Amino acid sequence: GFLWPPGGGPAPARHVIINVGGCRVRLAWVALARCPLARLERLSACRGRDELLRVCDDYDVSRDEFFFDRSPCAFRAIVALLHAGKLRLLRGPCALAFRDELAYWGIDEARLERCCLRRLRRREEEAAEARAVQTGHVAPGSPARALGPGRLERSRQCLRDVVDNPHSGLAGKLFAFVSVSFVAVTAVGLCLSTMPDMRAEEERGECSTKCRSLFVLETVCVAWFSFEFLLRSLQAESKCAFLRRPLNIIDILAILPFYVSLLVGLAAGPAGSKLLERAGLVLRLLRALRVLYVMRLARHSLGLRSLGLTVRRCAREFGLLLLFLCVAMALFAPLVHLAERELGARRDFSSVPASYWWAVISMTTVGYGDMVPRSLPGQVVALSSILSGILLMAFPVTSIFHTFSRSYSELKEQQQRAASPEPALCEDSTRSASATEDSSQDPEGTRGAQGPAGPL
Repeated sequence: GFLWPPGGGPAPARHVIINVGGCRVRLAWVALARCPLARLERLSACRGRDELLRVCDDYDVSRDEFFFDRSPCAFRAIVALLHAGKLRLLRGPCALAFRDELAYWGIDEARLERCCLRRLRRREEEAAEARAVQTGHVAPGSPARALGPGRLERSRQCLRDVVDNPHSGLAGKLFAFVSVSFVAVTAVGLCLSTMPDMRAEEERGECSTKCRSLFVLETVCVAWFSFEFLLRSLQAESKCAFLRRPLNIIDILAILPFYVSLLVGLAAGPAGSKLLERAGLVLRLLRALRVLYVMRLARHSLGLRSLGLTVRRCAREFGLLLLFLCVAMALFAPLVHLAERELGARRDFSSVPASYWWAVISMTTVGYGDMVPRSLPGQVVALSSILSGILLMAFPVTSIFHTFSRSYSELKEQQQRAASPEPALCEDSTRSASATEDSSQDPEGTRGAQGPAGPL
């Protein structure tokens, strides 16, 4: 029969064994009442086998051993909380899976060490970004989601594979090749339009055959980019989320100047030379935005996308780097001005704001040579500025490098999954089938396998 307290003896003298996937921990029964693990604390309140099995997966009366079918790797980290009172996130288990284990055992995430808690929060943000990218920011009750696997949804999925996934097939590779080719042609056209003879014709208001050829080339490229933007907007399920994405905003800023210049020219007409002269500077600034077409290469370059993701994730580190530079610049600029202006009698460092420029190029080890300290005190300040700049810029670099490496690995893994979805699906189904088979085994067999697996 079921005896309670365990073993039938006096409760304070008894010990129990917690077995989590073969990881066994021996605890005093009275320690469960003040255990930081809320699930173990509930064991002392159980008054029957039914209540007990709601807390654990199985129980051996003869050995006072409780069995939990949970991750033993995560539980080893939780055991440190029982022995040392400190909870750390190990590098082995997944941070999100460890968070689920904490929720199962009833441990507050605030018990984690500060560095481990920051790592967990960072992984949660990355997982949220990945889910947002995979779902396309589509609400569960949206009309597009309600269509299900219909003809419209299948057509949209095929269009999405062609436009966004070059590894989906021949059509995707051809589309990516044409897009990159037009970006290269646009960059060449932008360079040719800045040649001295072209600028001279533009200032005189003339247009030669070369000028017309460049205009036709630009028109064809903008027509292709507009067509590509239209295709991307059609395959997007949420148009608002599509317009908020950074690369799509860059596309709009790169395409609109051509249409604005064209509309202004048509509105001015043949007698609108004065209007064109007034708007000339604005139009040239707008046309300079065509350089943003180069950013479109990020759609087809894994390295550029990793760089953008790293910049977004390391915004705090970049802000810290900027803070270091500003503080050091505010320190060394007055010192070099004092050393050169007052002690060295040099006129290069005319003011403290002018010395700020010298401090920036010295701390970043660029050294243009336009402002050079000549006196001995000024050279000592310059040496201190250069050494401190090297050290201060090296501090956040390690964190940025690890973030870039992790971002590159994640995007590469996503690209491989997108290139071969069927094998991944088969693998997942195999794992789920094996997990179902294991879970349907007899509890006695599972308990026997777990019992002698770990030392007390």
